[in-house]
Amino acid sequence: MNNDAVKPVRKVVITVAGLGTRFLPATKATPKEMLPVVDKPAIQYVVEEAVAAGLEDILFVTGRNKQSLENHFDRAWELEAALEQKGDHQRLERVRKSQILGDIHYVRQGDPRGLGHAVLCGALHVGDEPFAVMLGDDLIDTRDELLSQMLEVQQRYGGSVVALIEVDPSQVNLYGCAAVESASEDDVVTVTDLVEKPDPADAPSNLAIIGRYVLHPAAFDVLRNTPPGRGDEIQLTDALKTLAGMPPEEGGGVRAVIFRGRRYDTGDRQDYLRTTVQLAVERSDLGPDFRAWLRDFVAALPPEAGQ
Repeated sequence: MNNDAVKPVRKVVITVAGLGTRFLPATKATPKEMLPVVDKPAIQYVVEEAVAAGLEDILFVTGRNKQSLENHFDRAWELEAALEQKGDHQRLERVRKSQILGDIHYVRQGDPRGLGHAVLCGALHVGDEPFAVMLGDDLIDTRDELLSQMLEVQQRYGGSVVALIEVDPSQVNLYGCAAVESASEDDVVTVTDLVEKPDPADAPSNLAIIGRYVLHPAAFDVLRNTPPGRGDEIQLTDALKTLAGMPPEEGGGVRAVIFRGRRYDTGDRQDYLRTTVQLAVERSDLGPDFRAWLRDFVAALPPEAGQ
């Protein structure tokens, strides 16, 4: 174990600079991260997950037209005053929650040069300490403590840690993909190679990277020297491949937690709709009535052609 393994992770970089083109025209003026999942914007679920894992120093890497995201995590004096005057304390508490979640900072990415470049934009804020990276498209169920487990693994071993899920082999071209070796504990493996969005025939495995990382600060120097890769962008996957081959005393080594819990993807329209339904049916305040309506609605659907 190297000395960096015992440094506590205090900061998280959340990248939200994307244009959200899959959701146009809804995202023409509204960041995709602010689209509601039931009654909270998707990004609030991510921030709440970070805070629950003990990471209250939060840096958003943003882009143009993200002002509504910043406003969401700020005070809304007029709204709060109106709710207080009406005596609507339940909604007032929910409105205030988003502004007291953590110590939130912002930096703009500027040029859209890929996820690796977005992470690099956090270098000045993070400094020389390990840090987490979270992507706003992936929501992890509150009953499954993925990020906390990743932080524990990084504390034990040092280096960097990624989260992997098993996907259908035909879907590996949608993800960064990892080759791994077994480690001494269940669902924790050593990463030996990484490929960004490989052809299924060339994929090293069906283990795909999802949007949770805990990185050694050496990642910043690696990213500075990582040339543009797939899509002519600086790929975080390429930097992680370099880190995996570096010696531990230089911040190298990449381990992975294989996640088998509940993950909700809000990255495209179909998955976004599924996520909203899945979370709504499990809500104690909405679920019973919504499930009953959903059963009736599905039962009344006409059969598809050919069935």
